[in-house]
Amino acid sequence: MQKDQLRLICLQNRNTLSQSQVEAESLKIANRCLGLPLWDGFFYHLFLSIPEKKEVDTSFLLTVLQGKDKNIVLPSVRDKGHLEHTLLTDATELKISALGIPEPVSGLSVTPEILDLIFVPLLCFDIVGNRLGYGGGYYDRFLSQCRPDAKKIGLSFFGPLPRIPDIEETDIPLDGCITPDKYYTF
Repeated sequence: MQKDQLRLICLQNRNTLSQSQVEAESLKIANRCLGLPLWDGFFYHLFLSIPEKKEVDTSFLLTVLQGKDKNIVLPSVRDKGHLEHTLLTDATELKISALGIPEPVSGLSVTPEILDLIFVPLLCFDIVGNRLGYGGGYYDRFLSQCRPDAKKIGLSFFGPLPRIPDIEETDIPLDGCITPDKYYTF
């Protein structure tokens, strides 16, 4: 099976979830985070969910990060397939992008090297930490700019696949993935 076929299957699986299931499972993921050894850093990168794509609702995790007084950094999609990163403050204005992603309009820019932990969106992951995203390569390019010791943690409603096909040299693996039922480490 090729990556494009796998993406369609993963999207179809996610689309079977009701909105109440998405909320309940997202809350379980955020609650699971509370008991994990993830909280010794200062700068935490968090993607904001696209509700129409039934992504893990990261608003619960955002509340956890704020409650732990962490510096939260949000991504924005920019020209030429790269992400820009902005520190979230009380003054940060969010806007829905053309891709349907809530993004900061402006604010204090942050470089990837400063990040301690990155919560990574995905469609699926495998037992060795490879992930499959939407196929634009935004996160792989971004993760390649982060420090080697920065933790890369995926969020998924579903457990791992045995293997994701066609892994490329530029694909950056995860250090862990949090599901409603388990924390996987790689």
